[in-house]
Amino acid sequence: MFIIAGLGNPTLKYEGTRHNVGFDVIDVLADKYNIPVEIKKSRAYIGKGIIEGHKAVLVKPQTYMNLSGESIRGLVDYFKINPQKELLVVYDDISLNPGQIRIRGKGSAGGHNGIKNIIANLGTDVFARIKIGIGEKPREYNLADYVLSRFSKEERRQMEEAYNHAADAAGRILSGEMESAMNEYNRRIKPDAV
Repeated sequence: MFIIAGLGNPTLKYEGTRHNVGFDVIDVLADKYNIPVEIKKSRAYIGKGIIEGHKAVLVKPQTYMNLSGESIRGLVDYFKINPQKELLVVYDDISLNPGQIRIRGKGSAGGHNGIKNIIANLGTDVFARIKIGIGEKPREYNLADYVLSRFSKEERRQMEEAYNHAADAAGRILSGEMESAMNEYNRRIKPDAV
């Protein structure tokens, strides 16, 4: 059993914002593998199904970003999984260009409050993650306002591609092919010249 958790904020108000790319990837996986994410459990919407021949639970925590770990901890305990081997978290990263993906097997929170809360609740920073670039915060923006802003039309095109790549990478990670997913997707994407 594998848990794939996409981080984001609940309610329509936050749909399509930079901070919700984790939810967007869960939506792509739900469509691709026909797994409705509609069951309420442990302050999250979840869906159970099969991804690349492996039992998986897709998760959208409903605790708001900064308390994501409370929901994920409850699901880790309920499904009795080992987070170091059977948890994958998908979330936004402002240090990566829009549409860029970075796959890691462990690491610090890097200033991301959702990840900080997951690490605090699980007591480990060893779990697989797919970080999706949302672009660096412009100087005139407050960080909270920036991550809650929406993508430009051009960025949206890059993000759609990134969501599909992340869904493909997730399938490979479940199949034990993290190395090949990292080799393919951990490349630097240059922002389009304007």
